[in-house]
Amino acid sequence: MILVLTEGRPRVIREIEPLFDGILMAYRPGSQGANAIADIVLGNANPSGRLPFTYPAYSGDLLTYDHKYSETIREDIPNTYGSGGYRPQYPFGHGLSYTSFEYSNLQLSNKTLSAGQSMEVSVTVKNTGDTSGKHAVELYVRDRFASVTPAVRLLKGFEKVSLKAGESQTITFKLTDEDLSFVNKAGQRVTEAGDFDVFTGALTASFTYQ
Repeated sequence: MILVLTEGRPRVIREIEPLFDGILMAYRPGSQGANAIADIVLGNANPSGRLPFTYPAYSGDLLTYDHKYSETIREDIPNTYGSGGYRPQYPFGHGLSYTSFEYSNLQLSNKTLSAGQSMEVSVTVKNTGDTSGKHAVELYVRDRFASVTPAVRLLKGFEKVSLKAGESQTITFKLTDEDLSFVNKAGQRVTEAGDFDVFTGALTASFTYQ
């Protein structure tokens, strides 16, 4: 049984989601939407979309992917605090396909980055399934410590690639000091020295800005 969501905003589906074998987010599909939906449901087209927002599991529980660590602290039980406040139905960037993809060989061109310089981040993506498909490769950055509490992670780049079954491709992103910047307490955009992490897929690497 497949659930097709034709909606302009997310509905809470937490209680019924386990009943379905698949869920298709169709948004507001327009006059040709039925044809597109049918092609995906019947397997004539391979979906490759990713959620451009955080899909909530509870009404009023709208913590987004770029939240701060402090925002996850909750008191679900009186006088008992935990860090499980980020609990969406589906996170930002979530999306499935009729094939599978594997990430490997995450590489940084440098272990340090300075003002006015750039750094290349490369990763190899392989279609490990039996069907050709497209896949959006996303690059996230996290500042470990800052004068203003940093976000858990921030999207800094993405690229969609088309891969045949068994095919692999290396994707390269460029990071600059501007990608590491934020607005400080004085309302100024700054980049502070310190350690940063980059994420793509389930892979992580670290570098230092100085």
